[in-house]
Amino acid sequence: MSIGELARATGVKEVTIRYYEQIGLMPAPPRTEGNHRVYHAEHLDRLRFIRRLRELGFTLEEVRGLVRLSSEKNQPCDEVDRITREHLATVESKLRDLRKLASELRRLSRRCQGGGRIAECHIIGALSPESRSRLVGRDMPGAPRV
Repeated sequence: MSIGELARATGVKEVTIRYYEQIGLMPAPPRTEGNHRVYHAEHLDRLRFIRRLRELGFTLEEVRGLVRLSSEKNQPCDEVDRITREHLATVESKLRDLRKLASELRRLSRRCQGGGRIAECHIIGALSPESRSRLVGRDMPGAPRV
């Protein structure tokens, strides 16, 4: 299959496929006499795996490790477990941050009276750079200080 067909089959852009080849996530495909890439089922499977990992927020380095480990079928899965536990901790941390953000946005939205002028808008005032240190320190407990 061509790179365009692979891209359509996986939903990954051609430029991304080429990038994954350059950084070694995807094996280099054989080429025709006209120097066109020819992809096979293993390329399709690998790219679908990479895409799924990226959709789940794994970093390129985590993807690299999981791709490598996925081909070592008879090895213990301790390293896979370690990578996924670390990723889970990152996801849970982001979820906590997003919950704080949602709470802050709800609070700001409740303060909005609507119909007023931007100069008097509590939301704009709270989101302005001058208010950032006040918001981070007091209104969003646990958030890092700027």
